[in-house]
Amino acid sequence: MDSRRAGGTGGAGHGAATAGGPAGTGQDDRESVVVVGAGPAGLTAALMLIRAGYRPLVLEASGEVGGISRTVERDGWRFDLGGHRFFTKVDEVRELWHEILPEQDFLSRPRMSRILYQGRLYDYPLKPMNALRNLGLLEAMRCVGSYGWVRIRPPRDQSTFEGWVSARFGRRLYGMFFKTYTEKVWGVPGNQIQADWAAQRIKNLSLGGAVREALRPSKLRRGRQEITTLIDEFEYPRLGPGMMWQRARELVEAGGGEVRLHRPVRDIRRAGGRVTGLTVSHDGKPEFIACDRLISSMPLTELVLMMDPPAEVERAARGLSYRDFLTVALVLPVQDVFPDNWIYVHTPGVRVGRVQNFGSWSPYLVKDGYTCLGLEYFVNEGDDLWQTPDADLIALAARELTSLGLVEGEVEAGYVVRVPKAYPVYDAGYAEHVEVLRRWLERVAPNVYPVGRNGMHKYNNQDHSMLTAMLAVENITGADHDLWSVNVESDYHEQKAEASSGGGRAAPTFAEASQGGR
Repeated sequence: MDSRRAGGTGGAGHGAATAGGPAGTGQDDRESVVVVGAGPAGLTAALMLIRAGYRPLVLEASGEVGGISRTVERDGWRFDLGGHRFFTKVDEVRELWHEILPEQDFLSRPRMSRILYQGRLYDYPLKPMNALRNLGLLEAMRCVGSYGWVRIRPPRDQSTFEGWVSARFGRRLYGMFFKTYTEKVWGVPGNQIQADWAAQRIKNLSLGGAVREALRPSKLRRGRQEITTLIDEFEYPRLGPGMMWQRARELVEAGGGEVRLHRPVRDIRRAGGRVTGLTVSHDGKPEFIACDRLISSMPLTELVLMMDPPAEVERAARGLSYRDFLTVALVLPVQDVFPDNWIYVHTPGVRVGRVQNFGSWSPYLVKDGYTCLGLEYFVNEGDDLWQTPDADLIALAARELTSLGLVEGEVEAGYVVRVPKAYPVYDAGYAEHVEVLRRWLERVAPNVYPVGRNGMHKYNNQDHSMLTAMLAVENITGADHDLWSVNVESDYHEQKAEASSGGGRAAPTFAEASQGGR
C-alpha cells in the first residue's frame, strides 16, 4: 500500500488549488466534499482536503471536536478519555501531529502501566518472574503446577479466549491476570470470546517461553523480536489530546473550510448511483446540504441505515454492536500517587476496569497539591451503570478506589463523562456484516468514504484512523488505495512492520454462545 502524504499528488481531473466558493458548495473546478465527524479522522480528512485545494464542510453531532480523543475540562481540571499515547510508526501521521502543534506543546512522557491484583502491582506486559515473586512461594508453586498440568493435559477447546490463554499460562494465571479484566471490558465470559483476540494480543508468548526469555543473557535478548514489546516513552500534548484537535479545527477554518457543531445527520440522499446530499438537524429544524463526495467517520451502521438499504443490508447493519464506557474523575488533595499512566484492575469484586493518573500524563492536567484520577467503567449504553446518577457514580468510584488501596484522602470533587460507541465489538459474524456493508456501499455509493474507528467498525488506534482519512483524500484526488487494508498491529515493536490485512487492532471475536447474552 502506498501511504504517501495526502495531497502529495495533484490528483486526476483537478487543477491547482483555487480560492473557490464557500465551504460545502461548488468551488470553481473543485467538487464539494462534506466530512461527517470532527474527531481525529474527520479533522485529518479536512486538513488534507484543504492541502489538496478543497474547502471542506465538517459536520459534528456534538458540541465539541476531537471525538473520543477530546480532552474534557471541568472546573479547571482536564482529563483524557481512555488515554492517548502519541506514538506511531506511520511517518505521515507523526509529521501531521507536529504540523498541527508546535514542538513546545509536546511532552516526552515515560510509559508505565501495571496490573493490580489483590493489593499487589504486577508489571505490564506481564513478566513471569515479577509475577511469581509477587504471588509468593506457595501460590507461585500452584501456578507453576497449573502450567505443568496444561502441558500434559491441554484444554480440549482452545478456540476460546479462556482455552487459548489457559493452554499457554495455566488456569490459575489465566484466572488472575486475564479473565477478570477481559470480561469487564467486553461484558461476556471468557469462554464465550473467540481466541482470535488472544492470538493477536499475546502472540508468540507463553509462560514457558517468557521464562526462557527472562533467563536469557541480555545481549542475546536485544536482537530477538519473537516476544512482543511495548514502547518505553511517548509524546503527549501538554494540555491533553483535545488541544491538538481544537488547533486542527482552527487550521481547517483558517484554510477556508468550515466546522459546524451540533449537526447530527438524520438522513442521506442517494440518486443516480451516488450520494447527493444529507439532512442534518440544527436547532430542531432539518437542514439539507448537497455534496459531491462524502467522507464519513460516523458509525458504519448508522451511515448505512440512513441510506434506505435493502433488507439483507439492513440486517447486516443492525448486526453490528458497540461497547461503551464512562469515566469518573476524582479530585483528591494528594500530590504523589502511583507513577503509572494507568493501572489495570484485575482484582475481582469491583466494577472499575482501569484507573488513570492524569498527572502522569501531563502535570498541566492537574493542580499543585492535588491529583485527579480517572476510574474507567466499561458498560453498555442503557445498562445499570450507564443510567446511574452522577452523584452515585462518584460515590461508587470513591468507595472502590479506597477498597483497592491505591490512594488515601477524601474526594473533594468528582465528574462523570459517558462515551457511547467507544469500541466496535467483534462479535460472531461481525466480519461478514462489515463485508456486506462495504460491498453495498461500493456498489451504490462509490463517492462515500468510510474512515476511522467507528466509520469502518474497526478497532483502530488514533494514528491508523488518521491514516484512513489521509488515504481517502488521496483517493478523491485520483489514487486507488484500499482503505480497508489499513490495519493496526496489536503491539508496537521498536522496528517498523508491514501493515497486514487483518481485522484491525486487537479486539475479541465472540463465540456463538454469547449471542443474545450481551
